[in-house]
Amino acid sequence: MVRCAVVGLGWWGRHIAGKLQASEVMALGMTVDSDPAAGADATDLDTALGDPAIDAVVLCLPHSQHEEAIVRSARAGKHVFCEKPLTLTAVSARRALRSCRDAGVVLGVGHERRFEDPMQLVRSVVDSGTVGTVLHAEMSMSHDRFLTLPADHWRGSQEEAPAAGMTGMGVHLTDALISMFGAVDEVQAYTAARVLALPSGDVVSAHLRFRSGTIASISAVSATPFYGRFAIFGSHGWIEMRDDDHPEVGLGATVTTCLRGDTPDIRHIDAVTDAVAANLEAFAAAVEGRSAYPFTDAQLVHNVAVLEATARSASSGRAVPMTGSLSW
Repeated sequence: MVRCAVVGLGWWGRHIAGKLQASEVMALGMTVDSDPAAGADATDLDTALGDPAIDAVVLCLPHSQHEEAIVRSARAGKHVFCEKPLTLTAVSARRALRSCRDAGVVLGVGHERRFEDPMQLVRSVVDSGTVGTVLHAEMSMSHDRFLTLPADHWRGSQEEAPAAGMTGMGVHLTDALISMFGAVDEVQAYTAARVLALPSGDVVSAHLRFRSGTIASISAVSATPFYGRFAIFGSHGWIEMRDDDHPEVGLGATVTTCLRGDTPDIRHIDAVTDAVAANLEAFAAAVEGRSAYPFTDAQLVHNVAVLEATARSASSGRAVPMTGSLSW
């Protein structure tokens, strides 16, 4: 049993705490928050790091605080599960990773879309070669949970959440694409501020060119009711996944496969796996030495580099090359 301290009791921190309380392989040992009104067991990270009963920390903090908290936790010998994005720059991600590797602790990250049953089905079809050579992929995600956020909330600031919905949704999409298609060579992105008062905007759209030759487009919208779609177009056919609701609700998705000359195959996939819990439990398995955590260091750094390039491209209006970003 891996005993964890959840650091940061905002909306998502409380959600994670609930997952730990329901887990059979992990336990909620402590909660930490700087706001006394949050009802936490401790008001500072040092308390958790100094507790020998705590094996790991789960960081649900503003993004700019991730690196420092990861480094401090690793030096204290605690395993670290950090909510996405891991950090805001590739340089920062490398420092965070190096601190964990030097300390011999596991570093997990909150990219749970890889663990969703419908997403794994899509991946298995693509990996099998059924749709042929992948030419293009499209991923879209939206939700309207930020409609009521005040303009000065950190989740909408340029410093904490560059490129509109990239830190909230877009990094999930790019992580899934990187896990399937490898390294990105170039990013061209645009953002807009249409209806929300948040400084970083409410919509981001980006084109990615992969080293493999595949081209992909992603979009993340922070002012529209939930929508989720992933489509892959190949030389033999296409496959599309449409989420029924936000993945955390667990209603599943409809997956359609269409091959040249065949009638489309339409299947509804019930999301019997809780993807957030599955990610946490994969982290616990790595902590206990039962299996490796299914993210490579290069993927973790590269996804942050893509986030950084997206923000730079949206700001400059120019395409941003990704040369060298897979080294860490």
